[in-house]
Amino acid sequence: MRSKTLFHYSNVPVGKMLWLIFATLLALCSSLDAQQPTKIPRIGYLGGTSPSSLRARIEAFRQGLRDLGYIEGKNIVIESRYAEGKLDRQPALADELVRLNVDLIIVAGGDGGIQAAMNATKTIPIVMMGQGSDPVKAGFIATLARPGGNVTGLTNLTMELGGKRLEFLKEAVPKIARVAVLFDPTAPGTAREMKDEILPGAQALKLTIQPREVRVVADFDEVFPALNKDRPDGLYVSGAGSRIRPNLNRIADFALKNRLPSVYSSRDAVNAGGLMYYGADEDERYRRLAGYIDKILKGAKPGDLPVERPMKLELVINLKAAKQIGLTIPPNVLARADRVIR
Repeated sequence: MRSKTLFHYSNVPVGKMLWLIFATLLALCSSLDAQQPTKIPRIGYLGGTSPSSLRARIEAFRQGLRDLGYIEGKNIVIESRYAEGKLDRQPALADELVRLNVDLIIVAGGDGGIQAAMNATKTIPIVMMGQGSDPVKAGFIATLARPGGNVTGLTNLTMELGGKRLEFLKEAVPKIARVAVLFDPTAPGTAREMKDEILPGAQALKLTIQPREVRVVADFDEVFPALNKDRPDGLYVSGAGSRIRPNLNRIADFALKNRLPSVYSSRDAVNAGGLMYYGADEDERYRRLAGYIDKILKGAKPGDLPVERPMKLELVINLKAAKQIGLTIPPNVLARADRVIR
């Protein structure tokens, strides 16, 4: 009796038989390949503050991803780690993201976060959000046009707008004469900001600057009473540094209680009750961040992607804060605001 087999080749020419075998194997391989799950990209996010303070920006980022076809949980995964204002935690959080084998790391924690990510990996692409000093002068990249290495992203010109912020403060409070400047001298770039931006800007506006240094968090216990004693007409707050940035809410609250007009280099402070912010449109920057993610996931090298300057600057005025400190914002200043908090 002839045994039953899957294929019977007794009357098939050798060449045709080999072709049938090849076609069968090819079909089997194609079937197996089709069953292999598609690798979903994993994005690491390293934040210096808390999720609640970044809610609007994160949503802007997600919208930017959706516009490019990325749906979180479907074809992209985001692993988020937040330092919650304790910036000394950033190195450990960066190491954790590297161990998760993410495809790239977004850093929104300023210079400390960028350095922590760079120390954690030399190969995983790092996309910085620009919340820090000049990335070239800080040594993170070679040039804006050709970053080199594994770092690219955005810069927000935070420290190049000091003179303009003083100008807006002067326009909002025409009688202002003395401005206290709260800053962390240990933060990269703040000395240059004071020398090249704030002091020349103050001189042009005929303002007297009263520098107030915050080197450690405990310094606030001395700085606040000193400000109450000196009674400046206004307050300029530099957002750079691991002492200033996590305490912006505390600073804004102090300014409100002491009826002190204030201007900030971080929009977070205005959202917390500060009077004015002038700088990069944060939501727009987060939407643009999605473009970097898309290019890198499609094979672009971070060192070849130019670092972008802000496409849009915005003036934000908090009218609730103005009312609370008894200040009436001149109509011409209010008309120039891009966003008004009422």
